Amino acid sequence: MRKFFDGYLKEFVYGALDGTVTTFAIISGSAGANLDSTIVFILGISNVLADGFSMASSNYLSEKSHREQSEIQNSNESWEKINPSKKAFATFASFVLIGSIPLIPYVFNALFDLWAENTFFVSCIFTFAAFVLIGQVKALVVNKSGLLSALETLLVGGAAAAVAYSVGAFLERII
Repeated sequence: MRKFFDGYLKEFVYGALDGTVTTFAIISGSAGANLDSTIVFILGISNVLADGFSMASSNYLSEKSHREQSEIQNSNESWEKINPSKKAFATFASFVLIGSIPLIPYVFNALFDLWAENTFFVSCIFTFAAFVLIGQVKALVVNKSGLLSALETLLVGGAAAAVAYSVGAFLERII
């Protein structure tokens, strides 16, 4: 697994964490505003694809610019030789794949009418699992504690989700 992530760990962590956080932020804000689960699903899918593409495009241009600057400075560091397109794809793939995990309960709700009363709660559990997965992959690649890495991603993601839910609940009350 380390070899698979060699050179792309930064993109995986960045894309996966941002994908999960932003998707769950949309879910949390929508739940706080009492939006219908179909709307939450549509917003979530739209976000995952559009934001994932945006991040990949930004990563591509950023890496390409960095590479060009390094060439001017005659830097030959091996990590700078990784193709910017591959880095962009790694960002997009991790954003979409891991960022879609919080939406799984909404997919099952839409297709099979499962978890209708508890969709948001089940999404919280799936999001928790996504954060743990990100932390575990990071820990495995860099030989660090899986527990500490998972807790770190849970704290960062949980804070963003709490803000989104609170804003959604507040705006739903005043509008």
